Amino acid sequence: MQTGPLETGGWLGSPVGRVLPGLGLAMLIAVAAFALRQLPGVGMLSPLILAILIGMGFHNLVGTPAIARPGVAFSLRRVLRAGIVLLGLQLTVQQVLAVGGIGVALIVVTLIATFLFTSWLGRVLGVDAGLTQLIAAGSSICGASAVIATNTVTRARDEDVAYAVACVTIFGSLSMVLMPLAGGLLQMGPQSFGLWAGSSIHEVAQVVAAAYARGQEAGEFGTIAKLTRVMMLAPVVLTLGALATRRLRRDGGEASRAAPPVPWFVFGFIAMVGVASTGWLPSGLLSGSATLTSFLLATALAAMGLETDIRKLAAEGLRPALLGAGAWVFISLFSLGLVLMAA
Repeated sequence: MQTGPLETGGWLGSPVGRVLPGLGLAMLIAVAAFALRQLPGVGMLSPLILAILIGMGFHNLVGTPAIARPGVAFSLRRVLRAGIVLLGLQLTVQQVLAVGGIGVALIVVTLIATFLFTSWLGRVLGVDAGLTQLIAAGSSICGASAVIATNTVTRARDEDVAYAVACVTIFGSLSMVLMPLAGGLLQMGPQSFGLWAGSSIHEVAQVVAAAYARGQEAGEFGTIAKLTRVMMLAPVVLTLGALATRRLRRDGGEASRAAPPVPWFVFGFIAMVGVASTGWLPSGLLSGSATLTSFLLATALAAMGLETDIRKLAAEGLRPALLGAGAWVFISLFSLGLVLMAA
């Protein structure tokens, strides 16, 4: 009897064959996300956000086929980590130096204060610890990229990741619209406004849109400030991984013998920052790597959407949304206060 393609002896039974259907589906959704950004009014959303929305829509309306599951899992692990490593090529030590010592200190203090405040507020509201950490990371560091990177050590549910991404998308978009208006009312200078936008708005794309609305100088400074903030992703994820490992060992039992969630890929991220800082890479290569990075992360978030059940997402209730709103208000006002004091 001839072996069918779905059986162990067929090509889909090989390691590569098992991965291809789900990986191909996730990549196709990522392509669709990039294409949708060309539509009027959709360009303000990053392809990462569009990818998880399309993936969720496909999963909940059509259903993710069983044959795609190995490839979806591959996208959530290997493709995601490759994207985060390449993200390091978009950052340089020189960019941090351009922000200045006061600017870097302001960004770091804002990040730490926001993360701690969000963690405290999550406990007060009774939000699950894993979801709280995801919202805290997304709000304080760099939106969806921070959410999915942090989840490699928090190991929260896919629904929690989707909820956290939704929070940073909604509230970051509000900042993108409201902050240029507030900056005008406060008569903030271009560098002050750029630093405020870069240190408080969630997504890189949202920072660019808001900062450039106040002029070229504000846009450039805001983008550099935001990329400096993105660089903090590595130490935060490493710290959370170390804390998670300590909790496992402290709790004992079977959990203590489980593999500790050490995010080794973060060291690759740091290495890529070092490579980019040398200035040896041509601008064309850096531009291409930025596009590839966005595509890989969009593929990973598409896979996340393909495993997200909207009914479970709705079951989270309003408390995580209140947590996201609280984090947004805190980081906006806290960073504004520091910027005005430093001006």
